[in-house]
Amino acid sequence: MALCCSLSNEVPEHPVVSPVSGSVFERRLIEKYIADNGVDPINGKEITVDQLIEIKAPPIVKPKVPSATSIPAVLKSLQDEWDAVMLNSFTLRQQLQTARQELSHALYQHDAACRVIARLHKEVSTAREALATLKPHTGFTAVTAPSVATSAEAGGVAAQPIEAAGLTPEIISQLQDKATVLTQERKRRGKTVPEGLATAETIKGYKILASHPALHSASMPGILTMDVHSADTSHILTGGNDRCATVFNKDTEQVVAVLKGHTKKVTKVLYHPEEEVAITASPDATIRVWNITSSSQSAIIRTHDGPVTGLSLHATGEYVLSTSLDQHWAFSDIRVGRLLTKVVDTDGNPLTTAQFHPDGLIFGTGTQDSQIKIWDLKEQSNVANFPGHSGPIAALSFSENGYYLATAAEDSCVKLWDLRKLKNFKTIQLDEGYEVKDLCFDQSGTYLAVAGTDVRVYLCKQWETLKTFNDHTALAMGVRFGNHAQSVASVSMDRTLKIYGVE
Repeated sequence: MALCCSLSNEVPEHPVVSPVSGSVFERRLIEKYIADNGVDPINGKEITVDQLIEIKAPPIVKPKVPSATSIPAVLKSLQDEWDAVMLNSFTLRQQLQTARQELSHALYQHDAACRVIARLHKEVSTAREALATLKPHTGFTAVTAPSVATSAEAGGVAAQPIEAAGLTPEIISQLQDKATVLTQERKRRGKTVPEGLATAETIKGYKILASHPALHSASMPGILTMDVHSADTSHILTGGNDRCATVFNKDTEQVVAVLKGHTKKVTKVLYHPEEEVAITASPDATIRVWNITSSSQSAIIRTHDGPVTGLSLHATGEYVLSTSLDQHWAFSDIRVGRLLTKVVDTDGNPLTTAQFHPDGLIFGTGTQDSQIKIWDLKEQSNVANFPGHSGPIAALSFSENGYYLATAAEDSCVKLWDLRKLKNFKTIQLDEGYEVKDLCFDQSGTYLAVAGTDVRVYLCKQWETLKTFNDHTALAMGVRFGNHAQSVASVSMDRTLKIYGVE
């Protein structure tokens, strides 16, 4: 005869009997009742849990549920079990493949790190020998000892020499050869308009094609800077307040990579024109070189003692120029994260921005006291100054023709300078209170884009406003042209990347 619980009227799984009333109960139910009331539920007499007597009973075999008693129900149950087994098998195969890939990547990282360390040991000796042969230049102060650069290729980290390696004759020859080639190419192109270049009338008809608000964290909103891959302008690199850089494909509308490593906001980014390499800078005083494919750091360059404010890649694709509020500009090798030379501003002013001339032998810097300075890279000396702005210099951009320089500060105007005559030949006066955050010539030097309170595109030489975009709800922080100016991209403090073009 089956036992029955006096409380639930069901067959108990763990039956016990009360010595007070002689009744049978389910253990968990009677224990809870006694804990709450302290008496037997049948006769109300006092009882404790220790007084309960366990009954040894055979295990209960529960009858099958009615749904499993028919053949169709049994077949469905078997089918469900089979489906679950197949899904579990697929998950296990995926996990196995992931584990194999991670193991392969770890082995590659170890091998690459060993090779980097061996190469860096050799380069340290070479750099010290080159430094010993350097002769001091006049007109500048070179910093040779306060900086440390580190390289971290494929996950390994190797220490760099703390002193600047200097511009060796080989590097100077490389820079000169590249400048000669670029100058010859520019002369060969002459004034020919590139095939496929968007016309002024086409740009006047540009409309917003897409708006992407989810590239950076909403908890720390704001995109501060951007750059476009010159060979594949569908790939866009952005840097934000969330301390990350993001690589985005505007054609597929997919995030390609998220680059995390800076400890403060990312204020400057560069996309290597020929490789899947990104360079980022931050007020955390570091410059980081990234392998976009693996989303990993390949070098960390620590050349400055203050926030990095300017970043520009040399035309060789091997070296990066940086400026900082520590009053210095620096020239570094991005392949090994090595500082080559570091020079203090001639007037001791904090530097706010930097840009290489298209030929790469000269570059411009902006200062907090509204000065634009032109420097000779080989001589590491200040060769020209352009006064005229008021307030810190916010942005500068060289035209591809090599003759024009566009600059902006906190005075609501854009000034155009002729590098041949070393004078200001045009000032574009903007609305009162207009803030300029970025300037950019297109690859042909035909158009100039301005980002700030809004986004504007000007036709060079006539300096006519072709189009004004007012789609951002906050300051536009960066702007770039697509291939042949067939599109325009801008980023803003409203956390969006917007693409303009012809529908």
